[in-house]
Amino acid sequence: MTAGDLPADAHVGRTALVVNDLDELLAFYRDVVGLGVVSRDDHRAVLGAGRDELLVLTEDPSARQRARSGAGLYHNAFRVPDRGALGDALRRIRDEWQLGGASDHLVSEALYLTDPEGNGVEIYRDRPQDDWSTTDEGHVQMDTVALDLEALESDAAGAAGAPSGTDVGHVHLEVSDLDAARECYVDALGMNVRLPWGGAALFVAAGDYHHHVGLNTWHHRSTPRDGRGLDWFEVVVPDEDSLVAARERFEASGEAVEGLEGGFAVTDPDGIEVRVRTD
Repeated sequence: MTAGDLPADAHVGRTALVVNDLDELLAFYRDVVGLGVVSRDDHRAVLGAGRDELLVLTEDPSARQRARSGAGLYHNAFRVPDRGALGDALRRIRDEWQLGGASDHLVSEALYLTDPEGNGVEIYRDRPQDDWSTTDEGHVQMDTVALDLEALESDAAGAAGAPSGTDVGHVHLEVSDLDAARECYVDALGMNVRLPWGGAALFVAAGDYHHHVGLNTWHHRSTPRDGRGLDWFEVVVPDEDSLVAARERFEASGEAVEGLEGGFAVTDPDGIEVRVRTD
């Protein structure tokens, strides 16, 4: 494992999407993913679980569909607190939408689907971290094997929506250059390399989580992020010292840093905005 400088309790905060049809996307994330509507106006909606804001949708009817060659979002991954909540998510998907895939990753169990505008969505639950295995190099062991959906649905808790404690466990990005992405997320931001995957993907995290950011070149993206889809996402650090240290690492790497209330923003090599703020 490559050691990073980001505190182990740093985590992903909110993610934001630019969408063409706010009503349609809001209904999907409310009725299928199970998020609650925190606020809504004519062109913007915020959704979450309990008191936590997780997803910001901003409407721009003129935003173009992402070019096939463009970098951007592979999926937003909403993490539920237990298997019962994941079973509830499976029931909602089967009732309201279409399941795209389901996998047991050893460290987690995951459901995959796509929203009405083509944004990837994962809903997952973690297995207890004491049950995770690591390699001799210190990397987390993950795999992709079939998930028993009937057993999962039988464990459903019976709740209508995502429970309190649901969060954005990770964000997975399609990037054009894995080495450049590593310089941004590992060297500058300070995450650890948790798993290199076949030379075409990299999973990085604060501390020893399996991953807070996934990076892949599976579809050979070659142009920067543009159009609708991922607008920005947040990395939340625990205190002001951590925030200052992260900002100094980005400035030392030559990245342009923009000040924001409670934190700062940078743009990764593929034009994806990363906002870093305190908890």
